[in-house]
Amino acid sequence: MNTFKKSIMHVGEMASGAKLTVPVYSFESEKSDTHSDITDTAPNVYIQANMHGAEVQGNAVIFQLLELLKHCKIQSDITLVPYANPVACNHKNGEYTLGRFDPITGVNWNRMYHFDESIIAPFAQQNIDASEDEIRVAFEKLLIDQIEQKLDHNIWGLTTGQRIAYQLQRMAHQADIVLDLHTGPISSKHLYCPEYAKASANYFDIPHTLFIPNDFDGAMDEATFCPWWCLQEAYKQLDRNFVMGEGAFAKESFTVELGSQEQIDLDVAHQDALGILSYLQYKGVIAISNDLEITSEDVPLQKAKSLGYQPQEMTRFACYLKDYKALYSPMGGMVDYLAEFGKPLPAGSPLVRILRMDNYGDGNPLHNVILDKEVLPILHFASASVNQGTELYKVFTNYFEI
Repeated sequence: MNTFKKSIMHVGEMASGAKLTVPVYSFESEKSDTHSDITDTAPNVYIQANMHGAEVQGNAVIFQLLELLKHCKIQSDITLVPYANPVACNHKNGEYTLGRFDPITGVNWNRMYHFDESIIAPFAQQNIDASEDEIRVAFEKLLIDQIEQKLDHNIWGLTTGQRIAYQLQRMAHQADIVLDLHTGPISSKHLYCPEYAKASANYFDIPHTLFIPNDFDGAMDEATFCPWWCLQEAYKQLDRNFVMGEGAFAKESFTVELGSQEQIDLDVAHQDALGILSYLQYKGVIAISNDLEITSEDVPLQKAKSLGYQPQEMTRFACYLKDYKALYSPMGGMVDYLAEFGKPLPAGSPLVRILRMDNYGDGNPLHNVILDKEVLPILHFASASVNQGTELYKVFTNYFEI
């Protein structure tokens, strides 16, 4: 049987001395059972949600995953962490949750993870003749040791955000698959996917994918796949070739954008969880247990038991990160957002209409904002009230079907 555990992780302290805590749920696989025919090759998984305070739908998805995983044969270890950032979760201003930036330092909470590229070349040199298994074990240990050094032996101390991020990253480095669940302001569902992992994008029930380069900019997904990509490149320089995504380098990390902030929908979360299980089944993490009793009313589980978790058929669009463009408001005013998510907007069609009541009677109170090329709208600013220079929309340009 799978072993299910719940623990509480202390990630910091408030001025009053009150502990900042994060719940951690884990399933340990059956592979340790000597009577099991499960191999040791299935990838371990780490999933977290709510690093940004207002981005709460991921917590509902983790709830639904926990419910659905009860019906699965789990073939590796899975760790799930809702409420990953308790400071951001509780950062309220009136009826709104803020929590995108550390209020003390001003740094984006999702830009505080650690990667020191200087460790890569020496490791490859020292382990040039090691087996793939030896490389995997030794490099994972090096990454975790670096985080523990930061947490436990840093005489200069850490910011609140770094302390939270590093403790989450320590768990993530022990996994082969990392899913960081987020949302946008007002947003469609979209996926940040490493360029080398393009095939995996088709197994999520997400219609829009951004292919991101193998560069580190401080985010969780990058912090967990970029070290392995850089190590692969270092070995290539030493005439030893590995394939990213295979063997010792079978590491994939994604930022999963689940829609809009400040709201949860448990029914939609159930569908999101089914999409994640489709990907996890594709990677060999889960299977459906044949001996489970499933009621006739539970249609999704009936289908899963007979067919497995399958991705939905849909048109999936993608673009490269360099072609993901932000449109900033040319003026202040009140904005009527016109462009629909996921629907191509022809060149010359208005994305927004800006109302300027101060111009009524002696000027033009309405202004359309248009672009000179076709785009695919993905998200827009949460408020109708904007200053000049506010980010209005983010859109795919030069997009294509996958």
